[in-house]
Amino acid sequence: MKIRALIVDDEPLARQRVLMFLRDEPDLEVIGECANGTEAIQQIEKLGPDLVFLDVQMPEVGGFDVLRALPVERWPLVIFATAHNQHAVEAFEVHALDYLLKPFRLARFRQALQRARQQLMAQDAKGQNERFREWLLAQEQAVYPSRLTVKSGEHTAFVEINQVDYIEAAGNYAILHVGATNHILRETLANLEAKLSPKRFLRVSRSAIVNLDRIKAIQPATRGEHLVVLKDGKELTLTRGVREVQQRQESLQPERGQPPRASGG
Repeated sequence: MKIRALIVDDEPLARQRVLMFLRDEPDLEVIGECANGTEAIQQIEKLGPDLVFLDVQMPEVGGFDVLRALPVERWPLVIFATAHNQHAVEAFEVHALDYLLKPFRLARFRQALQRARQQLMAQDAKGQNERFREWLLAQEQAVYPSRLTVKSGEHTAFVEINQVDYIEAAGNYAILHVGATNHILRETLANLEAKLSPKRFLRVSRSAIVNLDRIKAIQPATRGEHLVVLKDGKELTLTRGVREVQQRQESLQPERGQPPRASGG
């Protein structure tokens, strides 16, 4: 994909110089030229360029005025060009990618252009990662419910899945523990386990399912057993393998930091 660039300078010779330097850059496409700041604002809003070569000093509307007239989220990458170096500090205050002093040489121009390439590649990679995470979340939500419906007489409550600390079995019922509040569901623990995302919830024993994000630590107990300690201090007996719990915790590490480890022997 080509880098879409806009050239803004009130001097025709200065625009031609940038165009000449860009002729041998196959990954860059010049989508327009502007001779003043007002035109630049209009073209940036209309075309949404990736990169703008922007003159600082122009009559009436200068380069800094152009950026101030635009919402920050619409700012492209900017390489400022000017014959004066006193604007350098202000340029970097508006997060300019580079600052070229006229008359700049080809080598210096290509150095600025390479920085633009690296920055755009980093932004694209970040965007791809965010889109992938959004896709994964959408896939998970399509399969697993984001909330549970709890009916009590004529009253119906909707409990957000991520707010549940743990679920406790009570015969053919299940008790949802949500902070200091409990909700009773007429459903078996096995049925609930099938409805919950295995990335978020783990059955630690025959009688309990735990929200992995609520686990504070795994501690050894008597006779080789272990306890799952939740962030609120609640302790639950762990009859599943310790390593399985740790592996599930590690899968959440990028989102919530270091997973708890078993302490002691």
